[in-house]
Amino acid sequence: MLQKTQSLNLPVILSASPSVLVFIGLSILSFSIPFSLSHLQWLVGTIVNACLFLAAVFLPGKFILPLIILPSLGVLSRGIIFGPLTMSLVYFLPFIWLANLVLLLIFKRFFLHLNYFFSVFIAVIAKFLFLFVIASIYFEFAFVPKIFLQSMGINQFLTALAGGLISWIIFNFYAKSHLGNKRIT
Repeated sequence: MLQKTQSLNLPVILSASPSVLVFIGLSILSFSIPFSLSHLQWLVGTIVNACLFLAAVFLPGKFILPLIILPSLGVLSRGIIFGPLTMSLVYFLPFIWLANLVLLLIFKRFFLHLNYFFSVFIAVIAKFLFLFVIASIYFEFAFVPKIFLQSMGINQFLTALAGGLISWIIFNFYAKSHLGNKRIT
């Protein structure tokens, strides 16, 4: 019964096979982009956040957990984004995972009742505030260097907004080709 309820709450309901294919594609992107391009945080963050927004639109809840975890594991595996500071990222892993979950859940909740852009904005603000507060606390206790305030602050905000815009473009393309000439705002 729970599975049926979750599927009914999705903005887009895909059958089982397309859902699995979308999940596999988003999972590959979520890990491989941070792993291969981790030194370009703005690009990586934008793509990862777009994947998260698209997962919220196209996938049921059972597919969410890997998508919130894989990006940070890709960065950690590569060890480049923070260079010698990569081990400091380990302190953030649970909070990054929670922030990604917050982004997904808030966007999904608001998208059911409001427009796409407003839903993206509210979700982005929540993710940004959560990560920035954690980074500030960690910095105050000298667990991480100051660079994390920017990386977990304004960079997260901007890349999540850009990811939301890209997901909107992809979603509109999908809606136009599958739902007629309907534009999603």
